[in-house]
Amino acid sequence: MPVLLAVLLTLGCSGSGPTGGASPGSGPGSNGGPVPADEAEDTGSARIPVDEELWVDPDSPAARQIAEWRAEGRDEDAETLRLLAEQPLAEWPPGEGGDPGPRIREVARAAGAQERTAVFVAYNVPHRDCGQYSRGGAVDGDAYRSWIGSFADNIGDAEAIVILEPDAVPHIVDGCTAPIHHEERYTALSEAVDRLGALPRTRVYIDAGNPTWITDPAELVEPLRRAGIDRADGFALNVSNYRTTEEVVAYGRELSGLLGDARFVVDTSRNGNGPLEGDPAEAWCNPPGRALGTPPTTETGDPLVDAHLWIKRPGESDGECRGGPAAGEWWPEYALELARGARH
Repeated sequence: MPVLLAVLLTLGCSGSGPTGGASPGSGPGSNGGPVPADEAEDTGSARIPVDEELWVDPDSPAARQIAEWRAEGRDEDAETLRLLAEQPLAEWPPGEGGDPGPRIREVARAAGAQERTAVFVAYNVPHRDCGQYSRGGAVDGDAYRSWIGSFADNIGDAEAIVILEPDAVPHIVDGCTAPIHHEERYTALSEAVDRLGALPRTRVYIDAGNPTWITDPAELVEPLRRAGIDRADGFALNVSNYRTTEEVVAYGRELSGLLGDARFVVDTSRNGNGPLEGDPAEAWCNPPGRALGTPPTTETGDPLVDAHLWIKRPGESDGECRGGPAAGEWWPEYALELARGARH
């Protein structure tokens, strides 16, 4: 039985507890078995409470697709897509000159009314994605400062988790982002950590890529420190990617050890079948035959892993590859393929 279906049968579909085109199995990492949460040592900042409830959007694209398919008589497909629609997903508010405030405020209020935690992704750093599928971002540092200010202001005192700028640090490390922009980016990220971290009930995790992107985690240490990792709640791994949870956690443990036991979160949204074999440069973008991964939860059983999250929103395209729409656009047939993969 696939991991996702087994967990859903055990926990129920609501879970406890995207859309950028980030570039290129649940269990303990390489340092032994998980430690029960009540025995975990304090590793610094206030960790996410175990079994914290995450907010589920009742009007997500998947939920709307289900209603449309039921009206068309596609009941079997609609039922399969419930595996996606009933899970908490990260919210990626508007960037590129748009104001993130209204959508953040709407989500924060809806989550607060249910006493649940909203998950947001800040994805608007200048020179985003090096001009690739998800190119764009704020026009300069001042515009980004204003954007992240609205982002923070509209979270306010709500319970929130923020994944900060997928790709931004790894693209510095791999050389994709031109050196002339490095200082501006470090300043933007560091200021964002401080602005969001000043909120009373917001946790901030800086994106750190995935194990096959920056293969030596030591290369990330100084860039993450310059981005403010020492003042953040930790880092995020596997955003918009397909590496298995076991592989990602092992990598995360190694990076954590280099950062003074920093904690981290893992994107498990589409890693149920692991990555597509072949050229890594091609395997990350809308690969066929993939499946939804472990449902979002803060009850990971690992003292270093604060949560498994669906940061990338399953069913939203990685980019215009393999017949997909633009990055971030809803692609119902791909969403259905991911849900079917989790059922088999």
